Amino acid sequence: MTTNRIVFRPTVLVSAAMLPLLSACGNAPAPERDVATLAPAVSVGVEAVTSGGGADSVHATGTFGSRDEIPLAFKIGGIVSRVLVDEGATVQRGQLLASLDLREINAAVGKAQVGFDKAQRDQARVQRLAADSVATLAQLQDATSALEAARSDLVTATVNREYATIVAPEGGIVLQRMVTAGSNVSPGTPIMLLGGTRRGRVLRVGLPDRDALRVQLGDAATVHFDALPARTFTGRVQLVGRSADPRTGTYAVEITVNGADALPSGLVGSVTIATRHSTGGGKRGASVSVDALLEADRDSATVYVVEASREAPGDLIAQPRRVRVNGVSGDRALIEGLTPDARIVTRGAPYVTAGARVRIVTADSLTAALNANSTSGTVAKRTAVLP
Repeated sequence: MTTNRIVFRPTVLVSAAMLPLLSACGNAPAPERDVATLAPAVSVGVEAVTSGGGADSVHATGTFGSRDEIPLAFKIGGIVSRVLVDEGATVQRGQLLASLDLREINAAVGKAQVGFDKAQRDQARVQRLAADSVATLAQLQDATSALEAARSDLVTATVNREYATIVAPEGGIVLQRMVTAGSNVSPGTPIMLLGGTRRGRVLRVGLPDRDALRVQLGDAATVHFDALPARTFTGRVQLVGRSADPRTGTYAVEITVNGADALPSGLVGSVTIATRHSTGGGKRGASVSVDALLEADRDSATVYVVEASREAPGDLIAQPRRVRVNGVSGDRALIEGLTPDARIVTRGAPYVTAGARVRIVTADSLTAALNANSTSGTVAKRTAVLP
C-alpha cells in the first residue's frame, strides 16, 4: 500500500529593515539567548501531549478542590459563641471548630432532667400502689408511659446540646467560614465549608455526552493550571458520572492530580484526557494536531516544545524536537518521541524559532496575534511538497 508523503519546507521572507541586522549577524554571531531576549514573545496556542497508544483526546476545563466538600452546620438555632478556625486552616478529625451559646440549651437539658426525675418517682409510687391493689392497672400504664416520654425528652435535649458544637468529621482544610461570633443562626445554616482529605483532591470537569462516553476509569490525563503556566501535572480519571446534570446537561468527571496536594482549592485547570478509544488504526503514538508538524519528511517531523526558560525565570521558550509520525487521521497525527507531559506549539508554530520566547494565549486572542506576527518583519511559511 502506497502512502503519500508530505514534506514541509520552511520559506522565510525577510523585510528590508532586517537586512542590516542579518549582515551584522553574519560577521559576529550573537548568542542565541541575546536574540531571544531582545525579540518580543511570539503568541502561540499549545496542546498537551498525552500517552495513550494511539489514543484519542478529550479536552475540558474544570476546578481543582477536595473530592469531599462538607458543609458544617448546627442542628439547632441560637447565638454563635465561638468560631475557633479561619479560612485556610488545617484541622484534625474531632477538633472543635465552633459552638453556640449554651445557656438556653443547658436550661432545656436541666428542665428535661427534672421532668424525667419526677416521672420516674411517679411511676415508682404508682407501681407500689398497684402492688397493694390501691392503684389500677390503667394508672400504672399511664405512669409508665409518662416516664418513657420524659426519658425521650431528656435524650432529645441532650442530643441538641451535643450538636450545639461543631467538630471536624475528618481531617481537612477550612475552605469557607460564613459566620462570626455573635451571629444568630437558624437550624441547618452552614457555618463553614470543610474540604476533607480522606479521599484526596481532584479536578472536576463537566463533559458533554459524546465525550463522556469515550472516557473510562483509569484513563491518563495531563493537567495545566492557568495560575502555573510553566508546570505540568499528570493524573488519571477517578470517576465518570452516570447521569447528566439537569442544569448543564454535562456529565461529572473527576481526575486525580499527582503532586498537587499543596495547591489551593479553586484553581482553574485545563485537562487533556487520553481515551482508550483508538483512532489510529491500531498504530501506536500520541494524538496531536497536524498544525504542530513542521518540516515533515517521510515518517518524521519537527515540533516545537514549550519549556520554562532556565536563564530567565518566568519566561517560556520554544525548542525544536524531532518526532516519528506513525499516521495521520483527519486533522490528527500519531507521533512518538515526546514525554507524556510535553506541551507542543500548534497554532502559530510556523512563526517560532529555536529558543524563541513564546506567550501562550487563548484561541480567541490568537488570531489577532498571528496577524501581528505576519506583519512584524519576518514571516515563516510552510510549503507542502508532494514527491
